[in-house]
Amino acid sequence: MPSPPLVVHINYRLSMGGLENGLVNLINTMPKDAYRHAIVCLKPGNDFTHRLPSDVAVYCLDKQDGQDWPSFLRFYRLLKQLKPAIVHSRNLATIEYQLSAWAAGVKQRVHGEHGWDVYDPDGSNKKYQWLRRGLKLFVCRFIPLSKHLESYLLDKIHVPPAKITRIINGVDTAHFYPRAGQRLAIADCPLTLASDDFIIGTIGRMHGVKDQLTLVNAFIHLHQRADPKLQPRLKLIIIGDGPLREPALALLAQHNLQAQAWLPGQRTDTADLLRLLDLFVLPSQAEGISNTILEAMATGLPVVATDVGGNPELVAHGETGLLTPVGDVLSMAAKLMAYADNATQLQQHGANARQRVLAEFSLTAMAARYQSVYDALLN
Repeated sequence: MPSPPLVVHINYRLSMGGLENGLVNLINTMPKDAYRHAIVCLKPGNDFTHRLPSDVAVYCLDKQDGQDWPSFLRFYRLLKQLKPAIVHSRNLATIEYQLSAWAAGVKQRVHGEHGWDVYDPDGSNKKYQWLRRGLKLFVCRFIPLSKHLESYLLDKIHVPPAKITRIINGVDTAHFYPRAGQRLAIADCPLTLASDDFIIGTIGRMHGVKDQLTLVNAFIHLHQRADPKLQPRLKLIIIGDGPLREPALALLAQHNLQAQAWLPGQRTDTADLLRLLDLFVLPSQAEGISNTILEAMATGLPVVATDVGGNPELVAHGETGLLTPVGDVLSMAAKLMAYADNATQLQQHGANARQRVLAEFSLTAMAARYQSVYDALLN
């Protein structure tokens, strides 16, 4: 019996992030007898390797910074060796490597758009638009995760509608589930978390486009204007590492709130940490379809998110959470206060969020949609 067709996924780095988490979830959920998988990374970083099946090989091109032309040749040679049926690239950093796939004779080539590049947070960069326009000839099918990204491909890149299939991420609802009863203690968490505390949190890489500093400022504003009885019960947890972590810590220290916040850096126990929270916040300046929003919703948390990208597709304003303008500290603080002051709304929106994920964003539905794209291309 012949082996299932091989899909080679190429992405920038297999490190902590929503794109990488979605890729691992896809590989783990798609039926094993449908497709085999291999992953090629431009840069080293194997945070998620332990979550992959043992038969999924991971290769690294060790791309140098800048335009590393020899890395295209290395990818070409690897493809000639692996002989995949499909090459699937993701986001701007890897779309150029579709040239190597075309040259290596890979007939079916897929490109996913998962979110904006840090240097192009709103998709307005003309250079990147022209790059995608030139390379769209080498892509057989585009897969944007959000309506916003789909519109970008249609209106800015002029991709024919027949070459676009939008697929929203799924979430593992067995791994991400609501807290039952009291919060379970996290061994190294320095915060004293009482049952009546109001704990606000977010998870994500701490760099510019994720804009955790707006959340920190909103938390400071909330604390300053809250009832004195509520003030000591307000807690903030920010999970992730990056250049914004130190400025965030400095801001909290400046307002004497470091004892009410925990910024431990990067973690792998995301599901347990989400179950500590009462409210999840995503303050991004730009976003595709956020895995962390889906994970928070699956955990039964209402979500306050910026009104950008794919966030409005996930957060039903006034039903599963609240949307707020990008960078608007006062608006975000008001949304935080709306939940801190209304336990009934907090619980109802959290329950609505969990139900919406169960109905619309399962991993099996996501994997089936990707498999149908692969099947259609090969058949």
